[in-house]
Amino acid sequence: MGKSAGTVRFAVVGDIHVHKESGGTLRAFFGAASEAADALLLCGDLTDYGTAEEAQVLVDELSAVSVPIVAVLGNHDFESGTPEVVVDALARAGVRVLDGEAVEIEGVGIAGVKGFAGGFGRGSLGAWGEPAIKLFVQECLNEAMKLESALAKLRTPRRICMLHYSPIVGTVQGEPVEIFPFLGSSRLEEPLLRYPVDAIFHGHAHRGTLEGKTIGGVPVYNVAKPLLTRSWPERPPFRLFELPRD
Repeated sequence: MGKSAGTVRFAVVGDIHVHKESGGTLRAFFGAASEAADALLLCGDLTDYGTAEEAQVLVDELSAVSVPIVAVLGNHDFESGTPEVVVDALARAGVRVLDGEAVEIEGVGIAGVKGFAGGFGRGSLGAWGEPAIKLFVQECLNEAMKLESALAKLRTPRRICMLHYSPIVGTVQGEPVEIFPFLGSSRLEEPLLRYPVDAIFHGHAHRGTLEGKTIGGVPVYNVAKPLLTRSWPERPPFRLFELPRD
């Protein structure tokens, strides 16, 4: 499906997990996404260990893309303790990495943040007891506040939210129930109820479910590349999402 004058199209994918041997393996994939869409959105876990070498491989592979690229980081991008090297490499290549910020592309506002874990609904971890537990919960609250700040900056009629961790339990269904608390948090859903968007995208849950909805009925899409690859073996593993041009 080619580009349209009446719609804005986004190719969305997460969990690419680029490693040092990935050179030359993703350019065709990224090229196909670029040809199909007006922008490419990357929902975290862009690298496997968050190293400078992996970040450079990723940048080289993204050279096939001729449309704007917007990204958020994932937990794998923090593994080496230097997520800034991934951000810097991407920024030098013209990729906008969001961490509580907002950007506008083709009249569509995009808010993005990594998010964090903590569980869903009545299973959410509470900030009670040991200091380590309180710090864990505070990290998720901080990410939710960054997301709210980004959403509050949006002034466009059409809006999209990008995350790595899921804001709802629906799109992590299919993963072992024991690890649900590590795949996202309902606290990330709360600002999305106050600042509605047209669609929410996340990754992280490789064995999750493709689609779900917030309490407010906003569609949530799990775009983890391993999940898309298994679900759509006959097509390139990115989700193509479109909105009408206002």
